[in-house]
Amino acid sequence: MSLSAGAGGYALCAALAYLLGSIPFGLLLTRLAGLGDIRSIGSGNIGATNVLRTGNKGLAALTLLLDGGKGAVAVLLARAWGAELATVAALAAVVGHMFPPWLGFNGGKGVATSAGALLALAWPVGLASGATWLVVAAVTRYSSLAAIVAAVLAPLYAWLVTGAGSISAATFAIALLVLVRHRDNALRLIRGEESRIALRRNH
Repeated sequence: MSLSAGAGGYALCAALAYLLGSIPFGLLLTRLAGLGDIRSIGSGNIGATNVLRTGNKGLAALTLLLDGGKGAVAVLLARAWGAELATVAALAAVVGHMFPPWLGFNGGKGVATSAGALLALAWPVGLASGATWLVVAAVTRYSSLAAIVAAVLAPLYAWLVTGAGSISAATFAIALLVLVRHRDNALRLIRGEESRIALRRNH
């Protein structure tokens, strides 16, 4: 394969994974359920944690599943053409979720999509990162803190499992994006103003 054809393959893979990742399931599901625009409540985010603030746990769980699923599907489809393309797809799907063209490039924070992508890319890394999120969230009830801790540790997990390589590099890039998207949450945590995980609808 020539260099130009290879570059074209990478670009096409990234574009398709980006578009798949950009599907705003949280927004679509809440609208279909007659709950209005999820961006008008709570944090204004389109992810599962904010969907949970509607009081509809089933819808929040479905959002989590679909957001994670699109990351996993992007990686699994790309893997058929090579391991390197799978890492490109993982990163592109997360970028798509965070910066979807349909929402003015202002999407979610990428936690579920990152988890799905990492599970498909290297399941021990995804499993360890997901377990980290669950433990921190269960103890503190801060979804944002759980995401930050999981993002900080994910590259370490990747390095321990896969060594230095494309998977570790992709995991580091994904973790950095998640941390950047949580910068405001980090400031609110420091000030003691961050909202905890809500199990009932906020009025």
